[in-house]
Amino acid sequence: MAEVRASLNKASAETPSADQADVASSVAEAPRHVAIIMDGNHRWAKRRRLPGAAGHRAGARNVRPVAEACADAGVEVLTLFAFSTENWQRPPREVNLLMDLMRNVLENDINELNERGVRLRIIGDRERFAPDLQMEMNRAEALTRANTEMTLNIAANYGGRWDIARAAEHLAAEVKAGRVQPEEVDEALFGSYLSLADLPQPDICIRTGGDSRISNFLLWDLAYSELFFTDDFWPEFSATELDEAFDWYRERQRRFGRRE
Repeated sequence: MAEVRASLNKASAETPSADQADVASSVAEAPRHVAIIMDGNHRWAKRRRLPGAAGHRAGARNVRPVAEACADAGVEVLTLFAFSTENWQRPPREVNLLMDLMRNVLENDINELNERGVRLRIIGDRERFAPDLQMEMNRAEALTRANTEMTLNIAANYGGRWDIARAAEHLAAEVKAGRVQPEEVDEALFGSYLSLADLPQPDICIRTGGDSRISNFLLWDLAYSELFFTDDFWPEFSATELDEAFDWYRERQRRFGRRE
């Protein structure tokens, strides 16, 4: 990237050529859809000799600045993995804390996100959440439904296998009812039953916390996404680290199975 920046600095003092204009355009371009696995809250707290709850609180506070940094960069869709279907296996005290933090974000941050034109959507199975939390989710979605600056998806009680199984169940019901013929089922039709069917698929998936796996997140949608893993824990992942991930993304060659 140093060579690219040097080229752009020189171009600013000269009449840019077509090649230089193409370079400038590619550097400025942000991914349309960013997915983030927010990991490392507990380890962030442990490193600082703080209780695990402090890490989760710090992680929750980091959602809004990262979302705002994505919006400022021109990202159209941001999907955050907040609570997986497997997270219910954690100690009840930790689960209750995560539920309270989710309430707090929905109650206190949603107005500012709304003022910035961000549309909020919750993806996942809501039935297991407390009624008041489901009500807050519905309220936040209704408040921001008409916004167009950026779509923020919060994956809560979400799992990629759950998403695929639910899509298969709904599609099977359509076949059983005679509204869809078995020979009509293809990738496009099946994909239309998934949680993010109406949105572009993620261009990049960022995972914080040092692990190199996707942990049952958007299994269908991440088929051709660039995967960026960082050792930074989620509470310390800032706009600077986001820029580094975007710089890395811009250098990738996205061939989608084709030759160069």
